[in-house]
Amino acid sequence: KRWRRDELPRIVQEAGERGAHLVFLDESGFMLTPTVRRTWGPTGQTPDLPCQDRRDRISAISGITMSPERLRLNFYFTLLPDNKNVKSANVVAFLRHLKKQLGGPFTVLWDGSNTHSRAKLVKAYLAKHPEIIAETFPAYAPEINPDENVWSWTKYGRLANLAANDTRELRQRVEQELATLRTEPRLLDGFIQDAELCLAA
Repeated sequence: KRWRRDELPRIVQEAGERGAHLVFLDESGFMLTPTVRRTWGPTGQTPDLPCQDRRDRISAISGITMSPERLRLNFYFTLLPDNKNVKSANVVAFLRHLKKQLGGPFTVLWDGSNTHSRAKLVKAYLAKHPEIIAETFPAYAPEINPDENVWSWTKYGRLANLAANDTRELRQRVEQELATLRTEPRLLDGFIQDAELCLAA
């Protein structure tokens, strides 16, 4: 509550003065083993979900962006090669991609992960690009990052009970669902509202 009251208004105001986008960034992973959720089925017949017990996974980085003047929302993401964890080099590559796409300054808000502001590669990149400012969310508060809702919507909603045959099929479905968010600003706005963030300058 204190962060929402004291820090967020400062961040929004400073971004507005710089004419900068706001970027809410986070990472997650999608397992080949399905995320099991309740579903419909005939009475007395428990739904069967055949799948392989495999630990293959796909890591992802994404960001919800908000333009400085018209407050337009957009969404960007990248999927890493199979079974690769997100490292600081991947974060720098994503920041570089955002810089190219947004075409101007931005403020990125993320958690205190070792691959974010504390990573040497990320620090070096930010030092060379003062038009990019990094702000860290308070610890143990994932619910205030709207990008966390991207993963909830995708993994526990759209892809719940998906028993993909291999990571190729899983990758296709993940790409399809995440790409949907680029055409659904109302969903992105819902994620921000759910995080209870007031982003008016």
